[in-house]
Amino acid sequence: MDIELITNILFAMVRSGTPLLLVALGEVVCEKSGVLNLGQEGMMLMGAVTGFIVALTTGSLALGVLAAMLAGVLMSALFGMIALGLRANQVATGLALTIFGAGLSAFIGADFVGKPLVGFAPIAIPVLSDIPVIGPALFQQDILVYLSLVLLVLVWLFFRVTRAGLIVKAIGENPWSAVTLGLPVLRVRWLAVAFGGALAGMGGAYLSLAYTPLWAEGMTAGRGWIALSLVVFASWRIGRILLGAWLFGLASILHLVFQGMGVDMSSNLLATLPYLATIVVLVILSSKQSRIRLMAPMSLGKPFHPAG
Repeated sequence: MDIELITNILFAMVRSGTPLLLVALGEVVCEKSGVLNLGQEGMMLMGAVTGFIVALTTGSLALGVLAAMLAGVLMSALFGMIALGLRANQVATGLALTIFGAGLSAFIGADFVGKPLVGFAPIAIPVLSDIPVIGPALFQQDILVYLSLVLLVLVWLFFRVTRAGLIVKAIGENPWSAVTLGLPVLRVRWLAVAFGGALAGMGGAYLSLAYTPLWAEGMTAGRGWIALSLVVFASWRIGRILLGAWLFGLASILHLVFQGMGVDMSSNLLATLPYLATIVVLVILSSKQSRIRLMAPMSLGKPFHPAG
């Protein structure tokens, strides 16, 4: 492969991995607080359709992103009311949220399917974008890609150096001990769930406003589920989430690369590569259950109420 092809592959890898990175960052904060939200796919779809409709009708991409984040927060609030307020099973609630989001987004966006929109344009960072290979891949991206990297650093610093990050982790490990210390367990979990919803909405907006500027029913194509597996793949470590997101992003564009190289394989088979990669990762992880239990927050997915 020549240098130009490698550069294009890396550029597309970063773009493809960005929605996974955004959703996984929100989910890791949520899970570190002890809440398992499987509704990422539904929240992404609602973010995608809401962001597209608002951007198309107002002409403002920024308002579209904000509206998508708000849609994600509202969806997460629905999850919070059921899972945190009513102490329902978090797995079942998350699955219901995904089904609800898929149906509602299809209904809302029925009149906007296929309508054109000028999305976010790449912004070249002077000097850095001139670095061979790496420059165009990392420093000629759109604003949402840069924002995702900034959020990655902020979330890492949040858990690494702040008292609030320690509180979130303490609540995720043992909320009953945390509440005896006077920590607001439910409030922190609500905020973590809302943050996860906001980033899921932003991840959806990236798809409809930057990656492929249009709305199509089910356009997330399982990315919410891949992001969920990415959190486990990264062992709930922030730095590994970036690596995992880019690896899964690479898997999602390999079918285009192979087709461009003239590989004689079915295009439909090649398009399944990211999902096959997810299955392989989950199979590998399932053989290391003891390690996963050591890395996962101790109270993950367990209902909590101050009274017991």
